[in-house]
Amino acid sequence: MNAESFRAHCLGKSAATEGTPFGPDNIVFKVHGKMFALLALDEVPSRVNLKCDPDLALELRDRYEQVEPGYHMNKKHWNTVVLDGVIPDAEIRKMIDHSYELVAQSLSPAKRL
Repeated sequence: MNAESFRAHCLGKSAATEGTPFGPDNIVFKVHGKMFALLALDEVPSRVNLKCDPDLALELRDRYEQVEPGYHMNKKHWNTVVLDGVIPDAEIRKMIDHSYELVAQSLSPAKRL
């Protein structure tokens, strides 16, 4: 998966928005103001941060060397994923969906999707 398809999948989620609060080299994806993904554009290959259940985070880190503890994030709840083409696109889409769902479920009942 490349940065463009990652961005498209994130923005395809209900109520998803993007912004650059950390500068033009990092796109932050949010749902109702809460971050669920971060895409670093200044890295080659691109790197992304995704929220993850702690047990699943450890499993993914064991399964893929491209999945690391979240860079500049809570390493228990976030993974950094290198988009170098090794992890299948379907698996990365599942990671995005999981991150989005974790954040969406944490929203107040009035904001839940």
